[in-house]
Amino acid sequence: MESDVRPVVKNAPSAMIREPLRMEFVEGVSPSMRSVEAVMREVAQSEVPVLLLAEPGAGKKATARRVHDLSRRGRQTFRVVSCAALDKSVDLAGPAGWLDEGTVFLEEVAELSREGQAWLIQALTARGLAQGSANDGRAHRQARLICGSARDLEAEVGAGNLREDLYYRICGVCLRIPPLRQRREDIPILMEHFLRKYGRDFQRPVPMLSGETQRLFQEYSWPRNVRELENAAKAIVALGDETVAMDGLRAMLLRPDLGGNGSRISLKQASRAASREAEKEIILRALTRTRWNRRRAAQELQISYKALLYKLKQMGCSEYEAS
Repeated sequence: MESDVRPVVKNAPSAMIREPLRMEFVEGVSPSMRSVEAVMREVAQSEVPVLLLAEPGAGKKATARRVHDLSRRGRQTFRVVSCAALDKSVDLAGPAGWLDEGTVFLEEVAELSREGQAWLIQALTARGLAQGSANDGRAHRQARLICGSARDLEAEVGAGNLREDLYYRICGVCLRIPPLRQRREDIPILMEHFLRKYGRDFQRPVPMLSGETQRLFQEYSWPRNVRELENAAKAIVALGDETVAMDGLRAMLLRPDLGGNGSRISLKQASRAASREAEKEIILRALTRTRWNRRRAAQELQISYKALLYKLKQMGCSEYEAS
């Protein structure tokens, strides 16, 4: 299977600079996303730098990829650069070949240190980037710049954490991506997309969600946005049983101590709970079929006898003896 990260710069850590496999941007039907998509199509036809502001998990990377695909650079390289690792991973005095051609998405630009910010300004200036000139004859020989941040960069400038000259270089067009809770009309479309995606990946049938599950997903606040929704879809397909998966998800999402906004729990945690519930059910079924002969059950489950004993202890069933 092809890795989802491929190094594209010689001697550069893949955690810093990578060319991800093609990410699918899912068009929404909500008014807020329709507005965003209209601006995306417009800015894709220019060379102006784009700043994407959004909460974590809201889709900054997929949006940047969509702008790239719609542009005249669509067949060139799309690179993702981790700003948190940038100035810790490379010789800042050295060349930056990843700024040549294609599109570069600077991930979480507010994570750059002051040294990294100074280096980036010098690199951009040397290549004539971030000026937004579509008529410059050199434009297509140099990278198109798109930046993303979960922070308010104007506030970061005011606090002295981000250089003002860098901010104005990267903020040609500022595009704010709404969080998922503000575009609930898109939840069914996104969920169907992810169910089909993981159905293909896991070679499983695409499940049809019950009305109760759909209602629960519509009412949940999704504090970790589209990424959290994707995790839920992945758990449902991987377990192959919506009822089993939702036993864990529902218990977590409907806890009264969430205060109605879901801010104290994530679907990643809920997915883990669902996985534990599914594992417990599978083990109990195997034990029932083998009349609680634990050695036979372990063989059927393709795990060691010791591993089964440990899992039974976790489930509170360690007092049962083998028949």
